[in-house]
Amino acid sequence: MAAPAVEKPEVQVELEPITAQPSHVVLADQAPVPIGCPPGLEYLTQIDQLLVKQKVELLEVFSDIETKNKYVIKNSMGQQVYYAYEDSSFCTRLCCGKRRGFRMVVVDNDKKEVIRVKRKFKCCGGIACCANLGCAAHEVKVQAPPGTTIGYARQQCTCWKPHYSVRDADHETVFDVKGPCCIWSGACYRCDTDFKVYSPDGHTVVGKVSRQHAGFIKEAFSDATNMSVTFPMDLDVKMKATMLGLAFLIDFMYFEDQHQDSD
Repeated sequence: MAAPAVEKPEVQVELEPITAQPSHVVLADQAPVPIGCPPGLEYLTQIDQLLVKQKVELLEVFSDIETKNKYVIKNSMGQQVYYAYEDSSFCTRLCCGKRRGFRMVVVDNDKKEVIRVKRKFKCCGGIACCANLGCAAHEVKVQAPPGTTIGYARQQCTCWKPHYSVRDADHETVFDVKGPCCIWSGACYRCDTDFKVYSPDGHTVVGKVSRQHAGFIKEAFSDATNMSVTFPMDLDVKMKATMLGLAFLIDFMYFEDQHQDSD
């Protein structure tokens, strides 16, 4: 008589899931969304810094022909949050250079436009000592969603140091921004250039917009910049988006033609 078969116990093996570091950020489901937050800006409630990295355009490197600016916007961990690209005409870029008017379109990782930054061309713009006059002050208007103005970043009257104001939709000043007396950039200048953000009283530093050294090769052969925008964690997302618009304005005014200027 054959011996009865003995059942072998079933062995269960738990496999750890394989996860990869995402290149695009995922919004946490548990994060509360404040009332009145423009669609697409929910993630800004969770961060206190944005890294803005301009892409190098090969045509611009080899020909000095000004192309449309493009930026990858990341969080402090290097994950892409948004992508921005300039909308302007070839003649405007060729004739007006860094003074040109433009529309900066900021899209999320689903390629949906969430922020629009608009700057008008001003033939007399950039005269710092006359910036109290509307025709002489560089300014960007920030909209989120497109068509709804949420703030402005505007050049202020000054005799020496760069001075800006960050304003809400009613043109009320929320922050003052002051830059260094001398602004240097280039392959051999390895220090960051900080534009400090002050509370309206002008004494308390609450954030900054910094132009960061991008590396010797990138600095030597292009005008593509790396910038960071730092702000309080609990700041209204509308003002965070406006400070991003300020970073674009500062980039155009001081660092857009640095390679051509050095030549």
